[in-house]
Amino acid sequence: MVKAKTDTKFRHIESDELPGLLTLFKFLHIDDAPLPDEPRLGQIWHEFLTDSKVHCLVAEADNRLVATCTLTIIPNLTRGATPYGLIENVVTHGDYRRQGIATGLMNYARMLAKEEHCHKVMLITQRQEESTLRFYDNAGFQRNGRTAFVAYLDK
Repeated sequence: MVKAKTDTKFRHIESDELPGLLTLFKFLHIDDAPLPDEPRLGQIWHEFLTDSKVHCLVAEADNRLVATCTLTIIPNLTRGATPYGLIENVVTHGDYRRQGIATGLMNYARMLAKEEHCHKVMLITQRQEESTLRFYDNAGFQRNGRTAFVAYLDK
């Protein structure tokens, strides 16, 4: 477990913390599609928690989840067969922004990727606000040199 200067704890999510995670996701996608029924949601949650390549990371402060991201480790047959990491669903509770918590969480994710022997970690954001892009710059990610293409597979 890594701690930030404000007594924030960075760790993997626990199985009983799905409600707190879903609360955080409301800050990410305000108009998100509805979740599936409880049996299907429980199945997805179980798969999410038991997949050794998926790391749901959280920041805890004031005895609550205040930020999260998902780090997925992807096997690879290039770069000496070293894997790479993909970070998604980065979000911080509105009351806890601009306190360095998300930066600490990004550092924690990068540390875990390094422990998994990843040669790189990538993330894609659809946010265009300069403050968001500067945040990722300051967290050690470069926005130059690559072009991201996304094909959304909506039903």
